[in-house]
Amino acid sequence: MLSRLVERGAQWLMIAMMAVMVALVFGNVVLRYAFNSGIVFSEEASRFVFMWLTLLGALLVMKDNAHLGMSTIVSRLGEPAQRFCRGVADLGALACCLLLAHGAWKLVVIGMDDYAPVTGVPLGAVYACLLVSSAGMALILAHSLWRLFSGRMPREELVSDVASACE
Repeated sequence: MLSRLVERGAQWLMIAMMAVMVALVFGNVVLRYAFNSGIVFSEEASRFVFMWLTLLGALLVMKDNAHLGMSTIVSRLGEPAQRFCRGVADLGALACCLLLAHGAWKLVVIGMDDYAPVTGVPLGAVYACLLVSSAGMALILAHSLWRLFSGRMPREELVSDVASACE
C-alpha cells in the first residue's frame, strides 16, 4: 500500500516536472522570438528539472523491471541457469548502484557549498537526484536478490520480458 502510494506520488511529481519543463522552454522560445526577451533562469532550471525527471523515471522503470535487457539466450536456459544468471546480473547491478550512491553522496555534500550561477540553487540539491535514484535502485536490487536467494521469486520473473512489463 505504501509503496503504491509512493509510486503514484512519484508519477504525479514527474508529470508536474514535465509540465514545468515544457512551460519554461516553450515560454522562453516564444519570448525570445516574439519579444526579443526571455526567462533568465529557464535554461538552467529546465536542465535541473530534466535531470530529476530522467533519474526518477529510471527508478520507476527499475521498480517495474522494464529496463532493456538481453534475454534471448537466458530465456532458453533451464531454471537453475536462469536463477544463476539473474543473481549475477542483480549482484553486478547492485555493486554499480552502491558505488554510484557512494560517489553521489560525496558529490551532494561537496555541492551543497556550490550554487548555480543563475538560479542560486545549491548544486548538491540538484545532484541529489543521482543519490535518490542509485540508492532506490540498490534497494530494489537488494529486495530482488533476497527474493531470488530465498526461493520466493517465481520462474516467470527470472527473465525480464520488457514487452509484458510495458503493458
